[in-house]
Amino acid sequence: MKVDLVKETPTYRATRGRFDVVTVPPLRYLMVDGHGDPNTSDAYRDALSSIYPLAYTLKFLSKRELDRDYGVPPLEGLWWSDDMAAFTARRDKSRWDWTLLSLVPDWITAEHVQTARAAVARKGSAPLIEVIRVDALDEGLAVQTLHVGPYDAEAPVLDAMHHEFLPAHGLRMTGTHHEIYLSDARRTAPERLRTILRQPVAPVEAS
Repeated sequence: MKVDLVKETPTYRATRGRFDVVTVPPLRYLMVDGHGDPNTSDAYRDALSSIYPLAYTLKFLSKRELDRDYGVPPLEGLWWSDDMAAFTARRDKSRWDWTLLSLVPDWITAEHVQTARAAVARKGSAPLIEVIRVDALDEGLAVQTLHVGPYDAEAPVLDAMHHEFLPAHGLRMTGTHHEIYLSDARRTAPERLRTILRQPVAPVEAS
């Protein structure tokens, strides 16, 4: 039976028009870092063309050698900027830093990743294959919502999250803005894109 990692993890569900406070469990991901506009950056293009082949090679390795099949989860990204206004208000993408993520099942070991990495590297079409790492992300307490629409229309939602919901609920931002791309942007009209927007938080300490 094929495992659906997204359905098995409750924090991969969110509701449009509502901010929910959730506790995200520690999860393991393939990760690759970069900087710049995702629409024009060579680094972003190279990251995509490296992380996807590794994720799918791992999936087929798991099915073939471990008899454990699973669907490759949706792409995710951590996004930040030294000037957060460049991210939420001005959307100056040239100043963005990012880490692309692909969720890895807990039964996949470092040895499995190295085997899959070598197989992808032999094909010569994944320029960042050697710098992709496997690491844990422990976000803990977070606020999230579902955004439906173009990525560039996220700013008002994020502004409401950061400057209205969080202060009203005694919360402050702690970790990095996290996006989970439930839709394939290559096959989905911009107005129908579904993206979970997540922000790790902590309670504001009483003075």
